[in-house]
Amino acid sequence: MSGRTRMALCAAAATLMAACALLPLVSPVTWYLQAIFLLAIQTGVGMATRRVPLARPVTVAAQALAALMLLTLTFANQQAIFGVLPGPDAFRHFADLLQAGADDVSRYSIPAPLSDGIRLMLIGGVLIIGLAVETLAVTFRSAAPAGLPLLALYSVAAGLSDGGADWLWFLIAAAGYLMLLLTEGRDRLSQWGRIFGGAPRTPGGEPSGAVAPVRTGRRIGVVALGIALVVPLALPAMNSGLLDAAGAGVGSGTGSGGTISAVNPLVSLRDSLNVDEDREVMSLKTNTDDISDLYLRIVSLDDFDGTTWQPSKRDIQAVPDRFPTPLGLGPDVRRAEVETTISAADWYGQNWLPMPYPPSGVSIEGRWRYEPLGMTVVGDRRQTTRGATYTVRSLDVQPTAEQLAGAPEPPTALKREFTELPDSLPAVVSRTAREVTKGSTSHYEQAVKLQEYFAVTGGFQYDTNVKVGSGRQAIARFLRDKQGFCVHFSFAMAAMARSLDIPARVAVGFAPGTPQGDGSVSVGLKDAHAWPELYFEGVGWTRFEPTPTRGSVPPYTQSDTPGSTLPDIARPTQSASTGPSASPSTSESCAGQNPELCASESPQAALTTDDDGPKWYAVLAWVLGGLAALLIPLAPMLWRLRTRAVRLGAHGRTEADVSLHTLAVWGELTDLAWDFGIPPDHSQTPRKAAARIVRLAHLDPPAAASVHRVADAVEQVLYAPSPHPPAGLAEDVRRVLSDLEAKVSWTTNLRALLAPRSSVRVAWALWDWWAALKQRAAASRPTLRKPSAPGQRG
Repeated sequence: MSGRTRMALCAAAATLMAACALLPLVSPVTWYLQAIFLLAIQTGVGMATRRVPLARPVTVAAQALAALMLLTLTFANQQAIFGVLPGPDAFRHFADLLQAGADDVSRYSIPAPLSDGIRLMLIGGVLIIGLAVETLAVTFRSAAPAGLPLLALYSVAAGLSDGGADWLWFLIAAAGYLMLLLTEGRDRLSQWGRIFGGAPRTPGGEPSGAVAPVRTGRRIGVVALGIALVVPLALPAMNSGLLDAAGAGVGSGTGSGGTISAVNPLVSLRDSLNVDEDREVMSLKTNTDDISDLYLRIVSLDDFDGTTWQPSKRDIQAVPDRFPTPLGLGPDVRRAEVETTISAADWYGQNWLPMPYPPSGVSIEGRWRYEPLGMTVVGDRRQTTRGATYTVRSLDVQPTAEQLAGAPEPPTALKREFTELPDSLPAVVSRTAREVTKGSTSHYEQAVKLQEYFAVTGGFQYDTNVKVGSGRQAIARFLRDKQGFCVHFSFAMAAMARSLDIPARVAVGFAPGTPQGDGSVSVGLKDAHAWPELYFEGVGWTRFEPTPTRGSVPPYTQSDTPGSTLPDIARPTQSASTGPSASPSTSESCAGQNPELCASESPQAALTTDDDGPKWYAVLAWVLGGLAALLIPLAPMLWRLRTRAVRLGAHGRTEADVSLHTLAVWGELTDLAWDFGIPPDHSQTPRKAAARIVRLAHLDPPAAASVHRVADAVEQVLYAPSPHPPAGLAEDVRRVLSDLEAKVSWTTNLRALLAPRSSVRVAWALWDWWAALKQRAAASRPTLRKPSAPGQRG
């Protein structure tokens, strides 16, 4: 097997090993088998074209064309010409599939279903990365840069994964890259014959002495991988850092330690409420006759930055046998304990445990942790609710309007934390809150008036398809347009309550479900809901319901408020089905219906998915960042062009200027040869150096004469008493440049332009400057005189 064949096979293997990191993202993994088959064909095309042989660009083009035809045959054969030749219809079909795949990626939880769009993105991505790796490592014989596309493939997968087995995928991807490097090293070493120890060649034609360096390389690779995997385990952990996995909902550890990060299981409720089929999320049985207040709370969102609400980072501990009394609940408030048994669907994989609030205890198997302030239970180490059955004991708190109206001021620390609002919040929010609650005598009356404003008197309409944006003006637009769904109503009321110094947060979970004939209650996708919770000292966190036609109005807000127009009866959820929900089949995917409910965690809760458009400073930052990203790779080229222009510029008028110009032109000539692969030899005289450049570059006679003419001018400047160098030296250098560009390949020209070797002089200059700076600093330090001995004169 030839060295290039071995390199091609290793390049394909390294690509597939890096692609293993994508396996946990999609189910089923049949796409991987297709990727292996198509990548093998693409690699075979490259091996065949290199045997012809064809020019390197033609080889790359042939592989790219083969990959395009393979993708066309696989995904767009009905739209293609003769089933394999892509035409306009095929490209439009590709665009539609990619758009659908992008939508699926943003919509589905992990593992996502293998839709055609996602399959095209996965297989197409593997083929593109495989082509890039083979082009760099095999076609252009440079394996080291091939790690960049491999890193890009792994990084995409690592950025989307939940972090459960990232070390394994890193190990596989890194092993593939090291295998590629070692294969290239072995191929290069085999070309040196007996230089390694003078050992005889093996029957395969390779020098046996090359085995030692290869074995050493393998050992170095194994040690490097071991260090990369072991060292992070010995370093101190950093919770919620920049490199934290997005799915890391709970800090690792045992006992009562750990933290829960600022994540949110329901980014967008709109997809849940707009599904065509109201699939059953969970079924429950309870010992209470009135289920109108049986909200299943998942988590509370208490951190508001003006755009999003999300949970704060909290300490977690082991789940206690008996939960403590809820914060702020006094002994004189009426309460009753309710027991509810909940069975989650097999497809519902949620890290947060849905429970009635406030819970007083939970009985569940698995690895779960408890967050005391929010009284939530969250899965540890990827524990989810999938198929779980658990029993929750909760309190049915029944405060009176008098108790809420007479509530004293909350503790200062709690009020400060839960009434905090960003300065960027539009003034219309607090102004509207004051107008709506004008004349109120207590925070309770203000809260009831806010609820009534949204639910009845304000003219708001419930609409799950409304688009009001997600920027800092979103609440203001919602108050203006008066259309939205539960997210908008709860977010707006909580923000307005905070502006009135009422501690507030947003709860996310499920509204009361639908009673079934067997006595159970079915909770479906369309029961997903968000509502505000306001704090009253002596009662604790208290639910309000500002969303019209959703959930039920709390009884303590109905008849005890003078002049209230709220109805006296509970409002059942309008989305509940009147019949029993159909149980989902085992073949159905959770993500196919509601990815947000199935997702373990999501980064944050936004008002909606629409954007308001970037601000001017954001645009400026992106422009500056783009310019920096463009200029940094082009910096060597720009420095080289600038240096050439200065060196070949004006000659000057004095004899000293002419001499300096001549030396600058000679420096440009030697650097020019260096850029094209002829490094300078400073031990030679200008005449011998010129002859060496002419010989190694195979210059034509006119260009060779130009080189010698520049060398003669330099010798005059260096050795003649009165040098008189000829004119036109800059044109001589340009003539040499033209001849060099004509004699080398386009890749060498591109390398000389974009990555000139002589640009290393910048690093040398910086090093010399630093060394001189240190010398000056050392010279400027005062020296201490040696003290004189006793009896001696100082």
